[in-house]
Amino acid sequence: MRRSILSAVSLLVILGLLAACATPTPEIIKEPVEVTRIVEVAGTPVVETIVVTATPAPVEKEEAPPVLGELPRSETLIASILTGRVGTSDNFNEWVGWKWRDRGMQNLANEPLWSIDFATGKIINGLAAGDPVYNEDFTQVTIPLRKGVAWSDGEPFTSADVVFTIETLMKYEGFNAHSFFVENVKRVYAPDDYTVVFELKQSNSRFHTTFLDRWGCTWIMPKHIFEKVDDPVTFEFNPFVGTGPYKLHSYDPAGYWTIWEKREDWDKSPTGILYGEPKPKYIVFQAFANEGAKILAQLTHQLDAVDLSAEGLKAALAQGETNRAYQPTFPWVVNNDPCITGLTFNTARAPYDNPDVRWALLLAIDIVEYEGQAVDGAATLSPVHIPSLGPYPDNYIKPMQDWLKDFTLDLGNGETFKPYDPEAPARLAEYAKSRGYVVSDDPAFIAQAFGLGWYKYAPDVAEKLLLKNGFTKNADGKWLLPDGTPWKIEVISRSDMSHLEFKNAAAAVQQWKKFGIDAVHVPSDQVSALTQNGDFDVAGNWPAQEPWGAGADLYRVLDFYNSAYVKPVGTMTNGHTSRWSSPEMDDVIKRLRETDPTDTEQVIAIGTEGLKILVQEMPGIPTFGYIGFVSWDEYYWTNWPGAENPYTQPYTHWGPFKYMTPFLQPTGR
Repeated sequence: MRRSILSAVSLLVILGLLAACATPTPEIIKEPVEVTRIVEVAGTPVVETIVVTATPAPVEKEEAPPVLGELPRSETLIASILTGRVGTSDNFNEWVGWKWRDRGMQNLANEPLWSIDFATGKIINGLAAGDPVYNEDFTQVTIPLRKGVAWSDGEPFTSADVVFTIETLMKYEGFNAHSFFVENVKRVYAPDDYTVVFELKQSNSRFHTTFLDRWGCTWIMPKHIFEKVDDPVTFEFNPFVGTGPYKLHSYDPAGYWTIWEKREDWDKSPTGILYGEPKPKYIVFQAFANEGAKILAQLTHQLDAVDLSAEGLKAALAQGETNRAYQPTFPWVVNNDPCITGLTFNTARAPYDNPDVRWALLLAIDIVEYEGQAVDGAATLSPVHIPSLGPYPDNYIKPMQDWLKDFTLDLGNGETFKPYDPEAPARLAEYAKSRGYVVSDDPAFIAQAFGLGWYKYAPDVAEKLLLKNGFTKNADGKWLLPDGTPWKIEVISRSDMSHLEFKNAAAAVQQWKKFGIDAVHVPSDQVSALTQNGDFDVAGNWPAQEPWGAGADLYRVLDFYNSAYVKPVGTMTNGHTSRWSSPEMDDVIKRLRETDPTDTEQVIAIGTEGLKILVQEMPGIPTFGYIGFVSWDEYYWTNWPGAENPYTQPYTHWGPFKYMTPFLQPTGR
């Protein structure tokens, strides 16, 4: 029997996201829409009603200054680079290390085999023409490819590109995905120009998902370029050549901006074939020195789309007459993003290799203070390593409540402690009320807005765990390591102050300082290289790989802890940056690979086992689900996919942004 997996996963995606979406997906908005928003007047929140339109009334032509001295503003969309200034501006070789893929590579110029759009619940066939087809025991998979696609330099895309990519990734250890393909692929071949067959070394019903994109997947190399280079690992792949609707125009050697230009043959990209011609002729991804610079640029109509902090979004909405957020009312944010934010420990470095120490650091956090500082209380807590949204509360977090309440830590000397706190969301709701936000007392609202639980603030218990493991305090109440030296924790993060990595790191440092640890926040433009190579103590990056965004399957989350991907410190890891693994988790991963992903009951049972292991070991601390404080300026471009019209995912930095570009509308200004 042959099995078609993606169609089943797509159904799970749609069903799962119905719970997360408050409104159905309408057609593109053509009529005016009345919305409300909260602004501050003399420090007091005031509700105002405004009317927004997808396409405003015609306005007189205005001569706007050209973008970067040469691009016509009316044809140019400007977005901020979420991950900040590009540290490797000349290098576009995404297959090696981190290359700031959100500068436009993944979101404009590249097309994967498949994408997931978490807003609509759809799986989009990109370079693939349809679903992968597995054999009975999941040891062979056949993938049909889309015809009529060309690389941005005009060369046709065929199965030869896919076969070359996999064979090249397997040949050179320096590639990100080397370990995965060596572990899984026995043979790859192309029976014709538009079919690829993989023979696998072991059963793996999720093999195809390495090509399934939302933020990161295995991309396909243009064979006609890479086959001519001596060393594909050190090759900078400049200029970037992709199958997306945009091509590289120019970039700043200092990494502050990258410009992409619509291809003349945009109709030979999957985006063009599926959705039609993108509207902006040029798209600029730009980095800014700080959040103030972002807000000023948007208020002067020189930045169309940007992610801000909670405070920054309120400032932009209060001052910008043409600004809008994803939601028209509190909490304004994008709240259906499947990432879980928090903190990651480097478990390859003492003392963070000790789960007692990791748990002590968690219990030293007052999560209400922490989230108040990080996002002004506008995010949903999760006690496990997936966000509390979509299908995950019903599939995992609610059924795990009894287990979480009974979960016990050994403090030594026969003393134990149950750390779970189901009342944490209610405490967070009270904080939000104290900030002047309108918060319902309905338990269902609190569960949806603030989560189902987190962990107790118990610094006294944290102290017992540390004393149990040989830590001491000096006369000033400062913690010393077991060898008697002062305990200093460096928490690294991205340098962008509005990024949630920065927010989590800053909040953690304040909590641990209060606990008596010499903690310091170290923002860095090189954070990705530092974490991938193991050169850090604690990082503000995600404590777990995000799931696909819908359905019950947690394979994407758990497989990142596969021991096969762990590399020594100083070498780029292929798995999670915590460098944590265990035989128990390897067994969970193996059983998931051998399970039909359409067997939801079994998938949930195995996934729950994996989440319990992560709670016990806590290689990273989950705090709250990712929320996007997105601000769009409608001065030059309209028909953004807001909550009342979520025709696609709302981010310019995610891979599916290219699928938004055909639907954006120029105002004519």
